[in-house]
Amino acid sequence: MRNPLKNAVNALLHNPSHLVFAIFRRMPWLIPDDETYLKIYCRLSMGEWLNFEHPQTFNEKLQWLKLHNRKEEYVTLVDKYAVKEYVAKQIGEEYVIPTIGRWDKPSDIEWDKLPNQFVLKTNHDGGGNGIVVCKDKSKLNKRKALRELRHSFYRNVYMIGREWPYKKVKKCVFAEQYMEDYQLGELRDYKFFCFNGEVKAMYIATERGTRGGVHFDFYDTDFNHLDLQQGHPMSQQKIEKPLSFDLMKQLAEKLSQGIPHVRIDFYEVDGKPYFGEFTFFHLGGTGGFKPAKWDKIWGDWIELPSNTHC
Repeated sequence: MRNPLKNAVNALLHNPSHLVFAIFRRMPWLIPDDETYLKIYCRLSMGEWLNFEHPQTFNEKLQWLKLHNRKEEYVTLVDKYAVKEYVAKQIGEEYVIPTIGRWDKPSDIEWDKLPNQFVLKTNHDGGGNGIVVCKDKSKLNKRKALRELRHSFYRNVYMIGREWPYKKVKKCVFAEQYMEDYQLGELRDYKFFCFNGEVKAMYIATERGTRGGVHFDFYDTDFNHLDLQQGHPMSQQKIEKPLSFDLMKQLAEKLSQGIPHVRIDFYEVDGKPYFGEFTFFHLGGTGGFKPAKWDKIWGDWIELPSNTHC
């Protein structure tokens, strides 16, 4: 970026206006893929300034990793369809949710070939976007489902938070087997935070799709509940330790070997774990911690690589 433009951006950051923020949110491609963009992104998202020279917190280090830890294999790992083959080779096909079909775009979906229950997903999106859960095919609103998938399909995940692996993902739509833990009456997410192949913490996402919305409950590696909130409130339910908790930890650590930080997600059905996804930049690296001390605690767990890949 030329110095005059960089100076102008810095001036606007220190004297922001609603108009400037609105322009940035609607036209992010105007800002180059470098520290400047991420500084603006975090300022808008968290109201905080990034320290790229000496990153200390979890969120600061995630932003640093976006720029300096770009291994080509991460593109496959964030691709929700392509990663299945990789995971099957690493930990076993029995932990991978079976795929029913794959199509280049939503309009190609062969509805007649789908069973009564299934889940449709786009392979590049996140945050719960691009997912259609069908429990009864006869009651499925196909028009609404296609609208959701098309909206997701054309969403540029990379451009929003500059999570660079998504830039090279070849988009597609795929269907996989419907999964539910009928004893719990829902399919819970078990998300493990791994640091150089070691699980340090995890959280459980419960009550998705309910009137009260999703709840996050954080735990340490011995399943002690942590006084930590991020993004969503804690559940008022008593959450039992999942039957495959120790196995999920082992599988997460195996999948995360050699990676400075990654979140490995699982589901559990009838006591058996199933792989969910890899997430390299939890909440885009802009998730606020309550209490704030956890941002630094988690930041200390990330050992930034000395040999960078850009």
